[in-house]
Order: sequence, then C-alpha cells, then structure tokens
Amino acid sequence: MTDGMRKLAIDSIRLCHAPYSGFRVSAVLEDSEGRLHPGVNIENASYGLTLCAERSALAGAVSRGATSFTRIMVHSPDGPAHPCGACRQVLAEFCGDSFEVIVLTPEGTTVETTLGTLLPSAFRLRTDSR
Repeated sequence: MTDGMRKLAIDSIRLCHAPYSGFRVSAVLEDSEGRLHPGVNIENASYGLTLCAERSALAGAVSRGATSFTRIMVHSPDGPAHPCGACRQVLAEFCGDSFEVIVLTPEGTTVETTLGTLLPSAFRLRTDSR
C-alpha cells in the first residue's frame, strides 16, 4: 500500500455525499500504470440509486481510459467499510481474483484481502480469473 493511497482516501472523505446514512466512504483505485483514481459514496433520496465509493472510483477510472487495475483501498472514518456485494461484482468485471482489496479502518490499521477471497466464483465474461 502506498502512502499516496492512504492520504488520498483520507482527504477524499470531505467530498462524500451521505446525508441519509451519515456513513462516509472513500475508495482509491490504482491502475496498472500506478495512477490513483479516487471515488466517494454519493447517496440519493431513492436509496437504491446510491453510488458506492468503489463503483464511483471505477467509473471515473474507466471514463479516463483505465481498464486494468492492481488494487483498491476503501476507507470510512465512520466504521469498517468492506466492499458490498454489488461493488465486488462490478470490480470483477475488470479485476481478477488476485486483485488486492485494502480496507483502511477508522483507527488507521489495514485489513488486506483479495477479490477472489471476497467473491469466489465471480460472474465474468472470461473464465480464466485473469
């Protein structure tokens, strides 16, 4: 994990739009070229339309031409923030089983795992798990 990811994850929290839950989440996605793509959760009064930070980061990255990723850091000062099931599946569209998922806790420690551990047997167009 880079210090740059940690700093960007913490600094991005101020951009969250979480007026309904009060649970702010930021994510920083690193592409295969080492570029960092931040995202934050954006809640909506129609809660099903809320955009999680992980999908926000991925949408921004893909919109800028990135399609290969090495890891993501997810952070919330409001509690542990592991990617939800929908985010895990959306990440699986672009990332293989060995893709690193790092959760930065409110206390500043990290929990590290992989997408394959969080989402075994993910649905993918390709079956080689990249």
